[in-house]
Amino acid sequence: MVANTTGGVSFDTDDETELILESIDEFVAREVEPIVEELGDTYTNPRKGHHENGRWTDELLAAREEIRRKSAEAGFYAMNLPEDAGGDGISPVTWYRAKKRLASHGGGLERYVLAGPEGPKPLLLQAEGDQREKYLEPVVRGEKSTAFGQTEPGVGSDSPNMETTAERDGDEWLINGRKQWITNAPYADFVQLFARTTPQEDVGRYGGITCFIVERDEYEIGSYNNAVGAEGSQAEIVLDGVRVPEDRVLGEVDEAFYAAMEFLSLGRLELGAEAVGYSEYLLSEAGEYVTEREAFGEPIGNFQQVSAKLAKGRAKTYAADAAGLKLAWKMAEDERTIMDSSVLKWFATNVLWEVADAAVQVHGANGLAEENPYMDLVHQARVLRIVEGTDEIQLNTIAKTMGITE
Repeated sequence: MVANTTGGVSFDTDDETELILESIDEFVAREVEPIVEELGDTYTNPRKGHHENGRWTDELLAAREEIRRKSAEAGFYAMNLPEDAGGDGISPVTWYRAKKRLASHGGGLERYVLAGPEGPKPLLLQAEGDQREKYLEPVVRGEKSTAFGQTEPGVGSDSPNMETTAERDGDEWLINGRKQWITNAPYADFVQLFARTTPQEDVGRYGGITCFIVERDEYEIGSYNNAVGAEGSQAEIVLDGVRVPEDRVLGEVDEAFYAAMEFLSLGRLELGAEAVGYSEYLLSEAGEYVTEREAFGEPIGNFQQVSAKLAKGRAKTYAADAAGLKLAWKMAEDERTIMDSSVLKWFATNVLWEVADAAVQVHGANGLAEENPYMDLVHQARVLRIVEGTDEIQLNTIAKTMGITE
């Protein structure tokens, strides 16, 4: 009998995945970096890249759309989707590694190489008939973008208590309400918008919610939510008597919340991968700096207070990456991943928060300089600890899976 030396566990990267990762590196160098260089301080200086209300300038929007379109043409953008939806059907493990590799280039326009909140998510795969041709397929090709309209001004993590409503009126739906902190809302061609269609008392807390496709000219943009780290990316959506036809229902009436929850782990996998990738980028940049920067006649990396910060960051990033790979593997095996996704989301984003702070600290005043990316990633780290479920929600979920709380 030949012993199984791996015990069924493997962290190998297969040849296909390695080719994808190398191709992403080449794409960033060939297509993204020249765009960033051409933009110059329009990109690096937030005062030049945004209008007074926070909206991105036309130059930045055009750059983002060009990257997204070229990535789709190269086959990267939505390669995690099934082949019948225009993707390549790559595994969650490969998608995790691709997201992480992309983030390891930094936190800028590179993020649009792979689909994010503006791109196709599994919820949009519910599109049927003409919906696929008009909404799903153009987003997969990078020709259109979308947004996920769930969060409201008075309802954050407690989304089933949303106040936005949709009522039948003949063969149409009448939608009223407000959504807030909606990523890509100012630029989306359409929004996948959640509204309550049946009262909770009739169908329970999680039932009675329906997803509608609402086009850009049918809703209004209220205030821009210029959160630090996401300036110009989010805005309030105002729906005042918006009418949409029956064929704009995405999925089943009253079942949208359950459908969205099915894909929750994917969003947390993606954010975890980004957090790990950003951490690796920062550790690389900081490691190079502390071996070159001298003080008191020697590299500052020789001082324990400096080296310990980066060593702790490396250890925690290593552990976060292992958690990400385990979650991706369990998703590929169709195993239950509620706890695993919360562990990764909470741990990886908090590790990034610590690593980003350490990277700024070891760079000293240079870490605070506007032309350097370190404070940008501190801001991004803070954003990631809130979106797709706050730290507190993740810890509550973990406690529930442990049987500690109800």
